[in-house]
Amino acid sequence: MVAESYSRNLPFAKAYNFRDVGGYSGLDGRTVRWRRLFRSDALHRLNEDDAVAFSALGVRTVIDLRRPHEVEKFGRVSEAYGVDYRNLVLHHVDWEEIEHSDDIVHERWLADRYLNFAEDGREALLDSLRLIADPAAGPVVVHCMAGKDRTGTVCALALSLLGVPDDVIAADYALTTEAMRPLTRHLLETNPEAVLGNEHMFDSPPEAMNMFLTDLRALHGSVENYVREIGLTDDEITTMRAHLLES
Repeated sequence: MVAESYSRNLPFAKAYNFRDVGGYSGLDGRTVRWRRLFRSDALHRLNEDDAVAFSALGVRTVIDLRRPHEVEKFGRVSEAYGVDYRNLVLHHVDWEEIEHSDDIVHERWLADRYLNFAEDGREALLDSLRLIADPAAGPVVVHCMAGKDRTGTVCALALSLLGVPDDVIAADYALTTEAMRPLTRHLLETNPEAVLGNEHMFDSPPEAMNMFLTDLRALHGSVENYVREIGLTDDEITTMRAHLLES
């Protein structure tokens, strides 16, 4: 039997970082199912040219990790798609308030931000993982503003629970660097204050994700222990693996 294979990156006119996290090898050599879990930058930009392609994915649930002021300023995925829209706000320290001097290790700075997500954003991370674990909620799209950091943390936790190795998770995270180029150009035209002075927030070095996962295990023993601490049950982990991994 030949395994299904799909394009990882889905080209939309106005979503610059939309991709499928399926196809990776997980627990017991089983493959993460395609077309069940997607990650993306903000979906308010989807336009008429994107409507057919987005609808064809059969998305049932959209998890928006942005804060209320971001949703209010930019909008949300159109109600016309009929998805179950969940604004699961991932609380965190404002990055603009955290010094990023020239002598700091950049990957360390990013990994520390993700560790902050894991503490201050526990409620949103738990609710997101519960939806990803629920077969009735899928296919699911997880997104934030750029689809890089908050989204990257949720997807890293989910992929780790599915048994995907850290280096593969980090490589998936790093794919965002290339996707950020057209998104950055768009933001410079439409919302330049989001980019100027914040250039250090716009890349995805794989070592940052590797550091985060290593540190999370050092603090909690394992990714499984961490998600149990925040409230995910063994049954939910088992269900996630059952429907997101090929038999």
